[in-house]
Order: sequence, then C-alpha cells, then structure tokens
Amino acid sequence: MDTQGDYFVIKAKENGVHVIGLTRGHDTRFHHTEKLDKGEVMIAQFTEHTSAVKVRGKALIMTRHGTINTDE
Repeated sequence: MDTQGDYFVIKAKENGVHVIGLTRGHDTRFHHTEKLDKGEVMIAQFTEHTSAVKVRGKALIMTRHGTINTDE
C-alpha cells in the first residue's frame, strides 16, 4: 500500500505556533511536535506514519487544495 502523501507548507504568523503530527492506524496518537516562530516555514508530507496534522496558533497553511489562514 502506497501511503506517501501530499506535501504541505506551514508558515508561522506569530511566535510559538505548534505543529502536531498524528499517527495513522487503529488508535490515533500524537507522534511528533514542532514549534515554529514568526516567519519560520515548515514543509511536511503525509506518510505511512502520519495521517493528520494539527496546527495551534496563527499560521498560513498551503496545500495543493488551497491556502488556509488559521486566524480567520
């Protein structure tokens, strides 16, 4: 099964933006956390281990499906 997924970009609009990766499988759990400061950019990809991402704080999230502003 090919579980390599889309890339996405998160750009922090304030200090302390948390990016939390959640696992794939029967039980969804947190497996990775990053903290971004204003202006920092993270490029990530959904994988066989990551099925979802939670973003806490003001950020711009860019995917092939569009752009999302978390503060709107």
